[in-house]
Amino acid sequence: MLFHVADRTRWEASVAAGEYTQSTRGMELADVGFIHLSTESQVPGVLERFYAGVTDLVLLHIDETRLTSAVVFEDVPGASEQFPHLYGPLNPDAVTGTSSVT
Repeated sequence: MLFHVADRTRWEASVAAGEYTQSTRGMELADVGFIHLSTESQVPGVLERFYAGVTDLVLLHIDETRLTSAVVFEDVPGASEQFPHLYGPLNPDAVTGTSSVT
């Protein structure tokens, strides 16, 4: 299982549109080249470092076997472990559930 922190409104619109393309807060797949994902153990650090004080977020629970785009685990500057990156849009049917982030 992989995870992605998303703006709730953006996620809901993306479900209706059939694909999700926000890479991370304020950036698109077209800007970065991939969508930032996390493993379960990485989620708390991502929330703390990049989303402190941000409201109306949702955590997407992603079944990587359902993804239509490739996932690559890569080094990230300043991180001691590799992070998963999705090289293409996120197909909503790969998301098996969501949870609120407060």
